Amino acid sequence: MPSTMQDEPLSLATLLRYASTVHADATVRTWTGTESRVLTYRELGEQAARLAHALTALGIGRGDRVGTFMWNNNEHLIAYCAVPAMGAVLHTINIRLFPEQITYVTDHAADRVVIVDASLIPVFAPVLPTLRTVRHVIVANGDAAALPAPEGVTVHEFDTLLAQYPGTFDFPVLDERSAAAMCYTSGTTGDPKGVVYSHRSNWLHSMQACTTDAMGVRAGDRMLAIVPMFHANAWGLPYAALMAGASLVMPDRFLQPEPLLALMAAEQPSFAAAVPTVWNGVLTAVDAKPQDLTHLRAVVVGGAAVPPQLMRAFEERHGVPIIQAWGMTETSPLGALAWPPAGLDGEAAFAYRITQGRIPAAVQARLVGDDGTELPRDGKAVGELEVRGPWVTASYYSPDAAGIGADAFRDGWLRTGDVGTISADGYLTLVDRAKDIIKSGGEWISSVDLENALMAHPDIAEAAVFGVPDEKWDERPVVAAALRAGVEPDAGALRAFLSDKVAKWQLPERWTFVSEVPKTSVGKFDKKVLRKQYAGDMSPPSARWIWLWHSGVRTRSPAWSTRPTCARRSPS
Repeated sequence: MPSTMQDEPLSLATLLRYASTVHADATVRTWTGTESRVLTYRELGEQAARLAHALTALGIGRGDRVGTFMWNNNEHLIAYCAVPAMGAVLHTINIRLFPEQITYVTDHAADRVVIVDASLIPVFAPVLPTLRTVRHVIVANGDAAALPAPEGVTVHEFDTLLAQYPGTFDFPVLDERSAAAMCYTSGTTGDPKGVVYSHRSNWLHSMQACTTDAMGVRAGDRMLAIVPMFHANAWGLPYAALMAGASLVMPDRFLQPEPLLALMAAEQPSFAAAVPTVWNGVLTAVDAKPQDLTHLRAVVVGGAAVPPQLMRAFEERHGVPIIQAWGMTETSPLGALAWPPAGLDGEAAFAYRITQGRIPAAVQARLVGDDGTELPRDGKAVGELEVRGPWVTASYYSPDAAGIGADAFRDGWLRTGDVGTISADGYLTLVDRAKDIIKSGGEWISSVDLENALMAHPDIAEAAVFGVPDEKWDERPVVAAALRAGVEPDAGALRAFLSDKVAKWQLPERWTFVSEVPKTSVGKFDKKVLRKQYAGDMSPPSARWIWLWHSGVRTRSPAWSTRPTCARRSPS
């Protein structure tokens, strides 16, 4: 029996029209280092219409890809709105990829136009001659003449180009299942893989983001979007803000702790989102030079496990609650948020807050064992997390239907590569990434648990743990720690600090101290780089590998003994 409901497509053009009329006075504000450039949502609608006209004049039609190579700013939001609304596909290019990866994703997506921030011309210019499909580049926030144009490519200036066209556009009625945007994974293993979001998936994801059990986005909010717009739709913040009528605050290129704190002091955002490494730096800065942060009703942190000590420090010292979230590029990205159950407070609530969160109604999740069997949701059984839902990708993009990354999918489920538990009331707790969990002596060691325990030490700014081969135990953990200013390395003392926090057999013997833990293009600890450094394929700057010798622990391995930079200590 069919329903009697109207079949109105869930289109981002509808969302743009709504935001630019109903919430016309809401704003997007981009920080310049001293003040903000302000664009109302009414003006946003007009500028999006002009960009749609301009792109049409450049030959962009339905399904054509338009790349962006930009910071979080007003112009990037204009592209976020205009490109999908006109029926083209927005491809947000990760500006922190290696040059050859930028070439790969741009060619793989077949971008015909790329919008580039002028401050990024030094990064983009060397890559431009290698791009096979790009025919036009639009330079925003600077002089287009600064970008040399190779043969066959025309360079335009953003404001000059848009000024030629009217502030209205007849946006088409689109199939809600058609492509709206695409984003590539960060390429930590192999080539980056493309995920293509639909109008429908973005719309439903935005509705989820606005619920109180997710981000609770609402009219009157000022949302500080630190998470980059080139990564997983900026966690859905732009479209959620348009839907709710919340204003957006954009940091542009000013992403270090001190500029972020200056921005927060000026704009007083009520909500913010970024990866843990950003907030770790902000905490150090605000502890050293205190300022009021209580205007932040909530900070959502994801992309990597949030150290519990970081959560406690922000709440106890600065009155800012951190809400942990889990998701992936492949999940748009919201997959879980760690709001505690109603009626709990104190340590009972905190026990839920340090999980990855409760899985929402639209996302189905299961745990699968090594033999492929589904495991119980009892908070104890540990297996690989698999998910499916209306904003979860069913495949990776391949222009020739080559089945890229097919092993990441099983029977309609996305295999996340995360290992953890799910409780009976739907809370996800991740033990580790499948590739990062350390298998030692037939038992599992969670690198995440060790990292969280280490980062509770007051002398440690950052700590990453990774596994390396060991002839006796299969694998053993290695710690790469960045210490706070003025602190002398003491691996023995740090190991002793861990001794009452993890089982004795999990205590690391191998340590290195670095100025900064290497990061991926989206701010996560890059353990691939650390493994290469340990193996001797590359040398960490100013780092010495320290091996603590302890009874009952293997004291020699071929890879270790041949390292010329190794520093050994006698038994302690």
